Amino acid sequence: MSYVVASKIKELIKKHNMMAAGDLAESASAFLEDALEAAVKRAGDNGRKTVRPCDL
Repeated sequence: MSYVVASKIKELIKKHNMMAAGDLAESASAFLEDALEAAVKRAGDNGRKTVRPCDL
């Protein structure tokens, strides 16, 4: 499952006059999934059921 929009990633990279590898979106999605899993754990460890930006 992808958590990112590949075209938006490519658009952002292109603004910096760079090119995006074909598998960049897949890696970004995995990175985001790991970050969100850690945020969920942190919120739970703090006794909350709401994940907040500070949990990232």
